[in-house]
Amino acid sequence: MSKPNIPQKAPYPVDLEAGNKYAWCACGESSTQPFCDGSHKGTGLMPSVFKAEEAKTVYLCGCKHTGNGPFCDGSHAKLD
Repeated sequence: MSKPNIPQKAPYPVDLEAGNKYAWCACGESSTQPFCDGSHKGTGLMPSVFKAEEAKTVYLCGCKHTGNGPFCDGSHAKLD
């Protein structure tokens, strides 16, 4: 797989907790969207791991085509 699957064409609003690490699914195969469940194995794609510096709501990419992963950059608006 060279291109990710598109689980949804909209971002996922997520409430992050300060100090926690998160693994955003980049392949689109995870059953726990927008987070990784290990389904990327064999796809050639890897999750994006990040640490929340502060507690806040963010919008994680749902289409997996963002140029600013794991965050939504509006790329879903340009998909067919």
